[in-house]
Amino acid sequence: MSRAQRSGSNNNGEIPLARRFKPVRGALTSKFRYLLLGSIFLTLISLFITISSNSIERFSTASRQRRLNSLISADGLLLGHFPYPEASNSELVEVYPGLRLNRDTYIALRDMRAAAAYDGISLVFLSGFRSIKLQEEIFYKNKSLRNQIAIERAKVSAPPGHSEHSTGYAIDLGDATMRETDFEVTFEETPAFKWLKRNAAKFHFVLSFPKGNSQGVSYEPWHWRFEGTVDALRKFEPANKRLRLERDSKSK
Repeated sequence: MSRAQRSGSNNNGEIPLARRFKPVRGALTSKFRYLLLGSIFLTLISLFITISSNSIERFSTASRQRRLNSLISADGLLLGHFPYPEASNSELVEVYPGLRLNRDTYIALRDMRAAAAYDGISLVFLSGFRSIKLQEEIFYKNKSLRNQIAIERAKVSAPPGHSEHSTGYAIDLGDATMRETDFEVTFEETPAFKWLKRNAAKFHFVLSFPKGNSQGVSYEPWHWRFEGTVDALRKFEPANKRLRLERDSKSK
């Protein structure tokens, strides 16, 4: 065998085709390995940041909730709101996707809507049951977006664990002919609200936060609660007791 053959060269002095491509494959394999390791590294970093952010958010929320709990008064009020338990799934019925209510509340509400329709009034169901978790998001996230401190936010939204909506007995109502008044004080000018003031009590619905209410919550003409069962009366007894005391003091 000649020296050229022993060195792996052909008669023209060129490197054989097979040997020419081996280093290229090795380079590609190395690049792929680096890309794979880089991708794994970035994924781990992203996962770490996500977990850390969630942990910080949970810690921050828990810390803020502890500070709020320290403000609870002797009669259970937290920034003007009484504590309420969360309704179980077995107590709730779905009115339509995204809106659930206590079963008894819905039956009474359905009858009230039918009576209103008979009088030419079209009631709209805007918001019903809210979990404590959802109320937590509403209270803290909306408060941050609006740059409000807790005391300011509590005038228009209950702290988690203190919302009537969590019981399944509360309902926000609107007028189908004046949807621009949904969740607005101007709802009091609608035919629906005027009808409710005259007739809601017949179906055991009470305006939760009238003007100048003793809880210090902003006037909400759209927010009504059902008090037509013993269980409902028990849940709202602290609020009604405060209302009775306020009326008694004014009558003296």
